[in-house]
Amino acid sequence: MADSYNGYCVKCREKRDFTGTVEETNGRRMAKGTCPVCGTKMTRILGKAS
Repeated sequence: MADSYNGYCVKCREKRDFTGTVEETNGRRMAKGTCPVCGTKMTRILGKAS
């Protein structure tokens, strides 16, 4: 399921909205996607899964 998230692009050095999928690693949920401007991978930690 692809949702929209707000994250920081390291290459553009700006906060941008990106669409991504939620993955879970070590009990932490993380949204992973790509920057719509430059195409760099972006991530955002969402918090512990309940």
